[in-house]
Amino acid sequence: MSRPTLGIAIITHNAAARLAQCLQAVSFADEIVVVDGGSTDATVGIAEAHRARVIEARDWPGFGPQKNRALDALSTDWVLSIDADEIVSPELAASIRAAITDPQADIYAVDRLSSFCGVWVKHSGWYPDWIPRLFRRGTARFSPDLVHERLVPSTGKPPARLSGKLMHYSYEDFEAVLRKLDAYSTAGAQQRHAAGKRGSFGTALTRGTWAFVRTYVLRRGFLDGKAGFMIAVFNAQTVYYRFLKLAHFDEMR
Repeated sequence: MSRPTLGIAIITHNAAARLAQCLQAVSFADEIVVVDGGSTDATVGIAEAHRARVIEARDWPGFGPQKNRALDALSTDWVLSIDADEIVSPELAASIRAAITDPQADIYAVDRLSSFCGVWVKHSGWYPDWIPRLFRRGTARFSPDLVHERLVPSTGKPPARLSGKLMHYSYEDFEAVLRKLDAYSTAGAQQRHAAGKRGSFGTALTRGTWAFVRTYVLRRGFLDGKAGFMIAVFNAQTVYYRFLKLAHFDEMR
């Protein structure tokens, strides 16, 4: 019986900061596909230097559809979908190899640990963070969402869990926080607008306040210290501007 093959699916846009480290950590894979959304930094060169096949797709359709493009470009038995700012730990790499050699499930979830401006976050709704990322080809696809996409299985079976951490360098500095706040709030507003939902200043204020309370109090963000407070404010502002932008879309009808 032939050895099962593994492909890595990644989407990028100006992701040079961590891409080399990301690709080095999955060098054991049989195939790597990077779908790039028009990077102007060294992203493409770094990807090609690490034997990735780069596909340029500048017509940004949203995170879900873009990730499905990467899945469709692979021909391997198994697929691991990761982001360019995520690093597979050695323990997770060993767990992945063992899982595809002797599979006990079609879909596996990984234990993701994220950082915020240099601090590893253990609360705030960020951890534990089990997310399905490794799957047998044909058993799952990403939802068509513009943002906050999710892997949708073709069967109702729950994913198994892998040992080891997926280290997520999500917000490297404050400038990245502000960029993502604007991008995520806009994408979220566009997604809700397309679904026929409405926004208002009152809704924005109420939802934003609740997002802060939920993150900082109910999800124990206060245990993450300054980072927890910043995350709570970030969540509140993202939600606030999402519904404020949605109200603006309504006014433009």
